[in-house]
Amino acid sequence: MSEPLNLVLFSGTADKLHAAATLVAGAAAMEQPVNILLQYWALDAFRTARADDMLGLAWDAISEGTSRPVHGSKAIPWMETFRMAKELGEVQILACTGSLDVLGIDRSELDPIVDSEAGIAVFLAAAGEGGITFI
Repeated sequence: MSEPLNLVLFSGTADKLHAAATLVAGAAAMEQPVNILLQYWALDAFRTARADDMLGLAWDAISEGTSRPVHGSKAIPWMETFRMAKELGEVQILACTGSLDVLGIDRSELDPIVDSEAGIAVFLAAAGEGGITFI
């Protein structure tokens, strides 16, 4: 078994969620296990009521002098990319219990793509010897 891809997602902007979803789909397609911990604004983005919202871009993605995303592109929405990745391979999405508490989000408000809620220790155990990337 290959070393897992371990991501902590804490940004809730569309550009970062799309980048994370693309990495996850690539790893799943290559039969690499993936562990994701959703924290703060990324967790908020995975609420059922918000999953299809236009979440905007990070300030640095739209600041003057940077290239801007092409409007009207045929890019697959970030949530759909996560769903496809889960169909392709072993992808575990965990909601951080601490972030659920801080944001006052009940587990039942999250999209069914989220497998369960867990603390940092559960995520770290799943990560094993693999590195952890923050997005």
